[in-house]
Amino acid sequence: MAISDIQQKGSWYQIFDGSGKKTQDLSVSTLGELCGYSGDIIVFKKGSWYAIHDEKGKKLNDLAVSTAGDFRSVSGSTIIFKKGSWIDTYDIKGKKVNSRAA
Repeated sequence: MAISDIQQKGSWYQIFDGSGKKTQDLSVSTLGELCGYSGDIIVFKKGSWYAIHDEKGKKLNDLAVSTAGDFRSVSGSTIIFKKGSWIDTYDIKGKKVNSRAA
């Protein structure tokens, strides 16, 4: 079921589905900072890595900050980063699928 909300309660991220039911607790210390989420994926940043997770909290892939740049947004199953004067779109597997000038 799709992600509808993520809340931080103490040292845990709580994931909620479309009906408002909590589906998962994930450790803040393990995952780092929550960058953003969509109905399909969650993006965290810890140190020099972004981690892409699914709605159940399972890690799908890692992406180096030095490769991706600065997190901008997430929508559906795509993630947008800005690196220098470029806006890059990545898929859930961490593969760059599009690039355009900022």
